[in-house]
Amino acid sequence: MRLTKHEHAALVLVESGHTLVVDPGSFTSPLEDLVGLVGVVITHEHADHWTADHLTRLQKAHPGVPIYGPEGVVHAAAGFDIIAVSPGDRLDVGPFHLEFFGGTHAVIHESIPNVDNVGVLVNDALYYPGDSYAVPKRSKVQLLAAPVGAPWLKIGDAIDFVLDVKPDRVFATHDMTLSTAGKQMGAARLTWAAEQNGGSFVDLQPGDTLDV
Repeated sequence: MRLTKHEHAALVLVESGHTLVVDPGSFTSPLEDLVGLVGVVITHEHADHWTADHLTRLQKAHPGVPIYGPEGVVHAAAGFDIIAVSPGDRLDVGPFHLEFFGGTHAVIHESIPNVDNVGVLVNDALYYPGDSYAVPKRSKVQLLAAPVGAPWLKIGDAIDFVLDVKPDRVFATHDMTLSTAGKQMGAARLTWAAEQNGGSFVDLQPGDTLDV
């Protein structure tokens, strides 16, 4: 399986000529020239993880492609046919086996309503938690997409998240709110956290790919 990191939280996965898209949001450039799109996963309803423009563009290029998200996304994206998923659900989308974890977004502030959020484990290899620190119930995660910058995120909590998951490899995501210096600082902290359990950090920039 080949992963391509795109801006902010968007990921594109390719396996056996089929493609899965995760969280194409407002900070992400149009995802074009995708081959064999079989599904779109949206972890939660916030605009930096999905937009109507992205979904319309993807459905126009790939008619009938299913879109998966928690109940909050079903309501927020009412103009689209969203298939509801919940923590504990497992399903197969083409060559991709998906398993969902978590349930709620990390708290931003008590004045801001919390929303549904699911983390997704793909092919028992790649784990992306959306906007949460939900740890998958797995003995080993090969590759972790770890949020590194957000209004809800403290770098110490991000470090603890990597320490809890103990991935073989980790890369930073959810990073468009950070300056260059902030991204470098976050990368250094995640590198240290990964190395505590024998893992390593991979410095992926938008457009970079990695085999999982």
